[in-house]
Amino acid sequence: MIETFNKRISVHEVEEGNHLQPKFDNNGLIPVITVDKTSNEVLMHGYMNIKAFELSIETKEAHYWSRSRKAIWRKGETSGLKQKIKEIKIDDDQDCVIFKVELDGLKASCHVGYKSCFYRKLLTKNNNFTHELEFTEKEKVFDPVKVYGNTPNPTKL
Repeated sequence: MIETFNKRISVHEVEEGNHLQPKFDNNGLIPVITVDKTSNEVLMHGYMNIKAFELSIETKEAHYWSRSRKAIWRKGETSGLKQKIKEIKIDDDQDCVIFKVELDGLKASCHVGYKSCFYRKLLTKNNNFTHELEFTEKEKVFDPVKVYGNTPNPTKL
């Protein structure tokens, strides 16, 4: 297990150096974008705290911080929709992470039943974006009720 990440000492080291020095926000979180390693499709966006990041590095399985549940969750622990991390990238100022993953189980990431959490897009009319949504994935990969049963929905109003 990683004890701590390297301290941020200089802008040059953060931007040009060879040491992982992630910057967590005031809530102790860093955003992570999860991408399918094979197709490069964006699967989801989430957050990690230090412990979730350390667990992800150690186990090579995606761990996130659930802001709604206020807890670490290993992706797929309940659903079987595991994400095996094949590559971890960090941006220039080390305040955002990308996981490139292989999907296990049903080959999906979204608790709603679609492969990607980004299964809709904004419609355009007369070359302008509208507030209407169009589905980009037409069919669900799995039935969430069968997979999750009575597990509370993480989406909060």
